[in-house]
Amino acid sequence: MSSPNPNNKPTGRLQAHTAEVKALLKLSWPIMIAQLAQMGTGVVDTIMAGRYAAVDLAAVAIGYNIWLPVYLFIVGMLLATTAIVAQDFGAAKIHRIKELLPQSIWLAVILGLIAGPLCYFANPLLALLDLDAQTQEKSLAYLQATSFGIPAAALFQALRCHTQGIGIMRPFAIASVIGFCANVPLNYAFIYGIGGIPAMGAEGCGWATAISMWLGPLLIAFYMARADSLKPYLPKMQWVAPKLEPLKAIISLGTPIGLTYFLEVGVFSIIGLFIATLGNTAMASHQIALNVWDVIFMPLISISAAMATRIGHAIGAGDKESVILSVRCGTGIAVLSGLLVMILLLVNPHAIIRAYTDDVAILSMATILVRLAAFFIIIDAIEVSAASTLRAFKDTRFPFLVMAIAYWLIALPLGYWLGISNAEDPTDGTVGFWKAMIAGIAVATLLVLWRQRQLLRRPLPAPEH
Repeated sequence: MSSPNPNNKPTGRLQAHTAEVKALLKLSWPIMIAQLAQMGTGVVDTIMAGRYAAVDLAAVAIGYNIWLPVYLFIVGMLLATTAIVAQDFGAAKIHRIKELLPQSIWLAVILGLIAGPLCYFANPLLALLDLDAQTQEKSLAYLQATSFGIPAAALFQALRCHTQGIGIMRPFAIASVIGFCANVPLNYAFIYGIGGIPAMGAEGCGWATAISMWLGPLLIAFYMARADSLKPYLPKMQWVAPKLEPLKAIISLGTPIGLTYFLEVGVFSIIGLFIATLGNTAMASHQIALNVWDVIFMPLISISAAMATRIGHAIGAGDKESVILSVRCGTGIAVLSGLLVMILLLVNPHAIIRAYTDDVAILSMATILVRLAAFFIIIDAIEVSAASTLRAFKDTRFPFLVMAIAYWLIALPLGYWLGISNAEDPTDGTVGFWKAMIAGIAVATLLVLWRQRQLLRRPLPAPEH
């Protein structure tokens, strides 16, 4: 783990940039592995449900678009602890790091116990979508099974965000990879049936997901309890009551992050539900393209998470020069990664899509969407880098306002106009929604870049006492 101490910085611009790139890559690769494993779970769910039946693939896609925004709101809320811990680590305030963990666990428990029932009783929302009876029934069964794992997923995020703020990513990676590996046989058993387990299709996919979610906190807690590198930052194993002040700090900082994630993914989910009204072929194509985009987006998320940690450490240490260095190097790595991915998607999208389906109609439509995703990714590479800087500075309200404007006031109305009001066929409608999403993220990128520039011009915030 790299030290934020400015007295340890290498001399010379080239040496400093090289050292920072190495530090960012060292932090980002375990996050990338973990994120790829988690997104890979969604890919496996899509592939295995699609091989079972088209209606089950549509049901999983619809259910996923309902529970994912709720889950990402929880992730955003708990990411506040990463920003707090990162600055406390840079300032060498170890006692504050220890005191924060029990409170973030309390918050995770509360959020999980609220989110689980919300997903279980989602039938009124499904009824609004005017789905055929079989698709609605299977979507509800998938959601109800998945809802039993959401409290565990919240606990997992509380533990992961604590270690991420310190700069130790291995527990997150190991737990995520083991969970992904377990999800494959669990999916096979519950979707297709094996031994005494009946074939359940989409519902079985939900049960496999829920079981995998419970593996996460068990594995990461086991690692944290045994890792010598984490012991200085963990409190004693004893009962700790909820405390208003640290909970208020997490909630105040985390609510805008959670709402930002909810608005961002929520608008994608609503667009997905609109696309579902265009037919199962349109919905399956959209879900495949979105899965591909999720996977290729993970390196960018990993780099931005490493940036936020490094910048937070430098802010805590009062080192403006290191803040600027982390921003430059992290943004450069993200943009380069985005360009490489864009080339890959433009050159041979068919090879990727055929892993999901052999259906000619879905293959044709998904190819168009994946090529649009190639341009989507390079814009997002810039946006996530700037957003990570804002989060490291604990500036979370501005990104929330940006997402509200860019996605809900621009992307969603534009998507409805292009995809529903003026579309001539399902393909035209689906492409219209994707063009609207690209327009929304472009607006968000410009606004977040402006805010990043303003923050970097100011003096660093004074240390908290």
